[in-house]
Amino acid sequence: MQLRYGLHLAYCTNVHRGERWGEILAALEQHVLAVRAVVCPQAPFAIGLRLGAQAAAELGDPATLLEFNRWLDRHQCYVFTINGFPYGPFHGTPVKEQVYQPDWTTPERLEYTVQLLEILAQLLPPGMEGSVSTVPVSFKPALRTPEQEAQARRQLWACVDQAHRICRRYGRNLHVGLEPEPMCALETTRETVEFFARLRADRPGDTRLEELLGVNYDCCHLAIQFEDPRESLEALRRHGIRLSKIHLSNALKVIPTPAARAALRAFVEPVYLHQVVAADRWAQLTRYLDLPEALAAAEAWPAEQPLPEWRIHFHVPLHQPPDALFGNTSDHVMGVLDYLSRRPNLCAHLEMETYTWEVMPPAMRQRRVEDQIVSEYRWTLAELQRRQLA
Repeated sequence: MQLRYGLHLAYCTNVHRGERWGEILAALEQHVLAVRAVVCPQAPFAIGLRLGAQAAAELGDPATLLEFNRWLDRHQCYVFTINGFPYGPFHGTPVKEQVYQPDWTTPERLEYTVQLLEILAQLLPPGMEGSVSTVPVSFKPALRTPEQEAQARRQLWACVDQAHRICRRYGRNLHVGLEPEPMCALETTRETVEFFARLRADRPGDTRLEELLGVNYDCCHLAIQFEDPRESLEALRRHGIRLSKIHLSNALKVIPTPAARAALRAFVEPVYLHQVVAADRWAQLTRYLDLPEALAAAEAWPAEQPLPEWRIHFHVPLHQPPDALFGNTSDHVMGVLDYLSRRPNLCAHLEMETYTWEVMPPAMRQRRVEDQIVSEYRWTLAELQRRQLA
C-alpha cells in the first residue's frame, strides 16, 4: 500500500509455500486477497512477491505475464518488489546454508536476478521504482579465496550492466539490494561498506553502481549483530550506498538461562539456519552457525559464569510481545523507523518479512497465517502513523 512521502509497504509472500508459478498464484488468491480485504479494501494493495527460479522461468512467459498483469488490475493489486534471495525450494525441505546457493560467483545467480528484473519491469506501475533483493554475495565459509570474491564482483557488475539496459528499455527505475545476513560474506555494516569500496575500485567513476545496486536492510539481521540502527544507516548513507529496501523483521532475544534454553528447543527445526550471536558483558561477540550449536556450547558453561545475551536468527512476528523468557529486537525496527521519519526519502520500499510461520512453535501459530499477517500490518501501520509516515 502507498504511504506518505512515496513510501510503499507490503508483506513478503515467501511466508507461503509455492515453487511453481501456479502454486504462487493460488497462494496470492487464497492468502493475499484475504489480507487485502481486511487491511486495504478500498485502495491499491502492494504485493512483495517471492519468485524462485522455477516460478520466474514460468512467469517470464509473455502470455503468463500478461495474464498476471490482468489479475493485478482486476484485484487492484500491484508489485513493487521481488524477493530474489531463495533460488530454489524454500518450504517443507531442509534449506539451511543451501539457501545461499547458487551464489554470486555463479552464472545461474546472475541469470536468475536479471530475469527477475525483466519481470518486475513489466509488472511495475508507471512512475514507481522497483527493487529485487538478493543473497549477500555468498555464505562466508563458501567464499574461500580472493579470486572467488573477485568473480562475484564481476558478476555483480554484469548485473549492473543488465539492470541499466533493462531500465533504459522499459523506462524504469530498478535496483538490486544485497541483504547482509549472519555468517555470510556481507554480515555487518562495516563488511558491507568495505565490499562496496572494492566494487567501486573495480570500475572507478562508474556512478551506475549507486543507482542500481544497494542494500536490502533486514532489521532482524542487523539487530542480531548488535548494531545500532542509526549508526548503521548513517554509515551506509555516508558511503553513498543506496538503501534498496528495508525488511521490517524481528529476531529472538534471550538471556540463556537453563529455563530459557529448555524453551528454545521448541525453536530447533530442520528447515532453516538459525544463527546465534552472543554478546558478553564486555560486548565481545561469539557466533554460532545454528541454534543447536549454541545450546550445546551452553551445556559446558560453568554455573558461576555470567550469562551473555543471545540474538537468534529466527524471524518472529512484529506484533509478538516479549514474555518472561523471550524478548525480541523490535527496538531495532523502531530505531530504523525513527531514522526514516527524519529522512523519508532514504528508502521507498518497506516489506514485512516473517517467513518462519510454518516452523514456529505451535503456541505462536494458533491462528491462521492471514490473521498473523493482519496483526503485523496493524502493528506496523500504528508505528508508521506514530511517526507521521502513514
